[in-house]
Amino acid sequence: MRINSTLKTVSLVLLGLYLILTTTLVFFLTRADRIVHAVVSMGTGLILVWVCLCGSLMYLFRDRLKAWILRIRMPWAIKFVLFCILLAMVEEAVTTTMTNLAPVFGVRVGQAYITASANYLDVILHHSVIVFIPWFLAWAWILKCYSFSPYWVFLLFGLNGLLAESLTFGQQHLSEFAMWIFVYGLMIYLPAYTLPEPRGSRPPKVWHALFAFVIPFLISIPWAIFIHWLSPDHPNIHFPPFQP
Repeated sequence: MRINSTLKTVSLVLLGLYLILTTTLVFFLTRADRIVHAVVSMGTGLILVWVCLCGSLMYLFRDRLKAWILRIRMPWAIKFVLFCILLAMVEEAVTTTMTNLAPVFGVRVGQAYITASANYLDVILHHSVIVFIPWFLAWAWILKCYSFSPYWVFLLFGLNGLLAESLTFGQQHLSEFAMWIFVYGLMIYLPAYTLPEPRGSRPPKVWHALFAFVIPFLISIPWAIFIHWLSPDHPNIHFPPFQP
């Protein structure tokens, strides 16, 4: 599964352009509805802070971070999973902050939101990061077997996130594929980039990519059921439905 650097760059640029175009269009088209516009504004903030700012910093400092992480005396799989969890927590810190900035966007906290709760610990321990852990563990195992490049890890994990968002919150999220690929893909891109080479893995084939896309998602299902079993009365969303 080799792809030259030019095609990688072109695909990412096109993905970014689609994200900019659709976000700008939706931002201006929703100005008449202050609740919807507030939600879109929160999503735009997520894109600016997590995708643009954090993504740029990850790319610019990727080699320095790789050199530093490789010096840490710990099995690479453990470092990989912990690094993924850390970045997922950073991403959720951004989303939770956007939810709490509702008054800045002209509404009350809870009147518009992009997280299940305004409480950060509640978000990561009951709704998001806790559910992602099996994905990260599965990818650590996959990368032990197959030498997927950081580009493919970014893309496949981003598609996992897109599938999860679409199945959980509705098929309308499929049109937001660029945003979700970047949002989820950036949780794992840098950890994948910092892996040691060689590590005994073999080059993947096309069907291994399908395997890498399906397995993490399937593994997360029983874990999500277990999390729900631990807290059966914990609501999926702590806010009331959007009200004008």
